[in-house]
Amino acid sequence: MNHSKSLTRREMLAASGGAAIAGLTLSCQAESNQTASVISGQAEHVVSIWLGGGMGQIDTFDPKVQGDPKSKKAGSYYSSIDTAVPGVQLCEHLPLLAERMERITAVRTTHHDVIDEHAAATNRMHTGRNISGTVTYPSLGSLITHERGSMDQSVPPYVLIGYPNVTRGPGFLGAQDGYLYLTDTSRGPMGLSRPDGVDSARQARRESLLSGLHRGDAAVAEPIQQYEATIKQSLNLSGPEFNRVFAIDQEPDSLRNRYGGEFGQRCLLSRRLIERGVRFVEVSHNLNFLNGAGWDVHNSGIVDQHKLIRELDSAVATLMDDLEEKRLLDKTIIMITTEFGRPPEFDSGGGRGHQGSAFTSVIAGGGLRHQGAYGVTDELSKKIVQDPVSIPDFFATVCAATQVDYTKNLYDGDRPVPITDQGKPIASLFA
Repeated sequence: MNHSKSLTRREMLAASGGAAIAGLTLSCQAESNQTASVISGQAEHVVSIWLGGGMGQIDTFDPKVQGDPKSKKAGSYYSSIDTAVPGVQLCEHLPLLAERMERITAVRTTHHDVIDEHAAATNRMHTGRNISGTVTYPSLGSLITHERGSMDQSVPPYVLIGYPNVTRGPGFLGAQDGYLYLTDTSRGPMGLSRPDGVDSARQARRESLLSGLHRGDAAVAEPIQQYEATIKQSLNLSGPEFNRVFAIDQEPDSLRNRYGGEFGQRCLLSRRLIERGVRFVEVSHNLNFLNGAGWDVHNSGIVDQHKLIRELDSAVATLMDDLEEKRLLDKTIIMITTEFGRPPEFDSGGGRGHQGSAFTSVIAGGGLRHQGAYGVTDELSKKIVQDPVSIPDFFATVCAATQVDYTKNLYDGDRPVPITDQGKPIASLFA
């Protein structure tokens, strides 16, 4: 006969309640531990330099033994030079950045599985994800803008110096986290200047009329609200105060000459925007005329590729020095990305194809503990040997550096979307 004591209903409820409380406590502790372990840096701004076309890592930031396009011997197109960091070398056409490698890390083992198509790879390198048929993912610029907000209501949080594209956009976050763009550094963005004949008084009357159209109308659809928020921001930015930031001709000629040509002037403008309080600036380097092909060096485009590399070297090195002089370098992440790298082999025309399995993304400044290079590729920069870094990992690194929680979820409606697709930052870059 079983003489064990039976539990009363009250005792069962008490036991189950205690278990639930214990489980909740453990869950809260786990969440607290996870929060405590989130890495965070000190940066407030990002200058993202985009090399559209596909920068060859083997010819820039991950040089190997020199090859020969005539005999089709695989290898680098140029000789290598030492840098300020012992054991780290760069292409011979990057001498200025070589001197500054103690504040730069060439992440030599970034990778993704998008190889042959520029548009898809560009999307991957801006959103951290493949193109989806159900979700329009936000770009890194919009993510950081969404999380950190504007530093000053009189300036836009996100500026694109280049051509607009959905891959740079806010995706499901909405228009309020989108970018303001311009293509000409000699003047501000189109559409922000009032037409002739519209003075301040007339502008004020227009704004009053516009605000009265929806006063008290709680049923206005969210897309219309977002559109109106964008209009309001544009009106705020149309005054002379913000537009002064585009007067780069006020900078000393000596500094402008150090920055160099049109790309350099874009980098100079990015410093002025950061100084004014803009959170995220993307600068496109798309000067195809320098070598006839830009960074997409199939066939003969590789012959004058060194012109692009030298221009990148002088502009970015000057940007670093300029930010340092303004006491902004430790507060600003400079990142250099491209849609994929280049294989060590030469194609039939002497150029190179596409390689997404191993390529270099660069990160500088931001108060990080830089090491010149991170990750190791094989003897021809074709395969990753040590410390692979996925694109979500690279995004998480930039997010952590700019004090954004890379572990959290954003929401597309009710659907949770991990902010960096489970990326983990490069821990050794953080003190």
